Amino acid sequence: MNVNDLKKKSNRRVDTGYLRNLGIQSYGDDNLYPQHLRNIIAASSTGSECAERYANFIEGNGFREVAFSEYVVNRRGDTADDIHALVCRDVADYDGIAIHVNYNMFADIVEIQHVPFENCRLLEEDETGYIAKIAVHPDWTGKKTRKGKAIKVVQENVEFIDVFNPCKEVVYAQIRAAGGIENYKGQILWISNTGKFVYPVGRADRVITEMSTDEGLANVKYRNVRCNFMPSGMLITKKGSASVRIDENGNQIKDDNQTEDTGFSETFEQLQGDTNANKILETILESDEEKPEFLDISPKNYDKDFTVTDASVVERVYSAFGQEPWYCIRIGKVGFSGEILEDAFEYYNSIVSKQQRMIERAFQKIFAHWYEPVNPSNDFSVQPLKYVRNATVSNNNR
Repeated sequence: MNVNDLKKKSNRRVDTGYLRNLGIQSYGDDNLYPQHLRNIIAASSTGSECAERYANFIEGNGFREVAFSEYVVNRRGDTADDIHALVCRDVADYDGIAIHVNYNMFADIVEIQHVPFENCRLLEEDETGYIAKIAVHPDWTGKKTRKGKAIKVVQENVEFIDVFNPCKEVVYAQIRAAGGIENYKGQILWISNTGKFVYPVGRADRVITEMSTDEGLANVKYRNVRCNFMPSGMLITKKGSASVRIDENGNQIKDDNQTEDTGFSETFEQLQGDTNANKILETILESDEEKPEFLDISPKNYDKDFTVTDASVVERVYSAFGQEPWYCIRIGKVGFSGEILEDAFEYYNSIVSKQQRMIERAFQKIFAHWYEPVNPSNDFSVQPLKYVRNATVSNNNR
């Protein structure tokens, strides 16, 4: 059977449309793919754990050149290492980079800022297939507020910034077109690991269904413990004289405060959850012919129904992030020792090397045009993470 014979065709991971009112390419059918992806990762305990480990290994211990890592790169006081840490998180989640650069009047780069990758959108291509600007909005969902007012996704709230091109003639032309250096917005270095000017999909995208399932399984476990009925049984009794009072003449006294029984609705909260487990529910019957009896109530435990699903979901998420060594340690397939962890660290450093090289090339492009030499060695590589044994630490402290 070939691809054309399949009745069920797989959908594209990211649908790209066009928003004519803004002249941009939509990132997903509703232009909110990165926002949806981020929320799904955050809602999955397994997904967020793997994504965090992935980001930590991409970041490593920062730039090898310590002097460069401590160099202040903007007016806010951010160092090169600060920008690097923010970029690594974007690469881990979306497999993309966005860095804003500012120029001086000599067309030299003097400042860089991190731009959250989820805030960037591509303009439409021109007749030659070139994309000239990046559209930036602080929140494409339109929910973020400033001075108590929502920042709507409209033309006046979107900044259109030139793509990165450090050629001095190009920078001078852009400065003149902006009406001077004081009006110039600079450029954005936008990089996608999927391709040039192609919206990337993060590593988590391949298990997005599993991560959503992981969230659902957590909800089932929560409701099973917190909202399940766990009384030990139900005691059914007749409606006796305890609820009736007699006056001195032998007549029944009607209690004005007595309300009509409305059933179990007011009792539900008293019988649900772990703190109310093993209680006894008493039910008073209207008919005197019924005799008291005790009914055993066994609650339904849903955890066992999803045991296989839970295990397979966790395994697939770990596999998608290339973290099989940690999964094997988690399930007890291999022992927990220093040698195994050292091998796991070395193995995962090789997994993230491609992402680290992408970031390294991005910083090389920028600081090759910096207004002063700040990294004479031109080494923008990252020091990888290494597992340090306690014994080694103890020997070093002696």
